[in-house]
Amino acid sequence: QVQLVESGGGLVQAGGSLRLSCAASGSIFSINAMGWYRQAPGKQRELVAAITSGGSTDYAASVKGRFTISRDNAKNTVYLQMNSLKPEDTAVYYCNADVRVTYYSIRYYGYWGQGTQVTVSS
Repeated sequence: QVQLVESGGGLVQAGGSLRLSCAASGSIFSINAMGWYRQAPGKQRELVAAITSGGSTDYAASVKGRFTISRDNAKNTVYLQMNSLKPEDTAVYYCNADVRVTYYSIRYYGYWGQGTQVTVSS
């Protein structure tokens, strides 16, 4: 079993900053890509940012230049630094990781965290 635990969400005024963290634990041999998704009420879940084990990153156009994703491979942890927050960033933010659980299989499985609420007031 693999668990992803997010932290760092909360309420912030527009223009403010928050830093989200997501720590993976459990039966982990290696982790490939890790990412952050978000889902606002009445909308589909969307990719916010992703990072490979080698450090390559990808961002949604709406957050590029404001958000920064990073990871600590030794701690199996991914971070999302969110600056210049806007009310439209309000959503539940979910962490995702592609995990190889054992040396004996090359398959990767996708896991999700429970989500953390980010609310940006105008």
